[in-house]
Amino acid sequence: MNIYFLLAGVIAALTCVMHFTYDRQQFLVPMQQAVFDPIAKSVMQCVFHYISVFLLLSTFILLACAFEAVSQMHSFGMLVFIALNFGLFAIWQIYIGFNSDLEQPFKHLFQWIFFVVISVFTLLGTLLV
Repeated sequence: MNIYFLLAGVIAALTCVMHFTYDRQQFLVPMQQAVFDPIAKSVMQCVFHYISVFLLLSTFILLACAFEAVSQMHSFGMLVFIALNFGLFAIWQIYIGFNSDLEQPFKHLFQWIFFVVISVFTLLGTLLV
């Protein structure tokens, strides 16, 4: 068992739960109720669900790799891809936080913390095996 993948998978699972509960109520529902272009609304709803699929698939892959259901040879590329995606999500969210007009941007844009941790644990599990 790879403890790094297990930690990344558990944190990814918690991120999924947060995404489907808190993020849905705080971001998706208000955005759907806001008055702006219906096409932009539909695109943003699609983006929310694209992220949902990515989070779920990443969680399943991380947990499968933690329990060695996927061989190291077959999982290496997927795991590097997952780590890079989460790392880039974090970097982008931090960048947006610094360049936004929000007061206390990192109070509202806090998901980067989870993304960094998932990325680091995934890379550690991939490189230290």
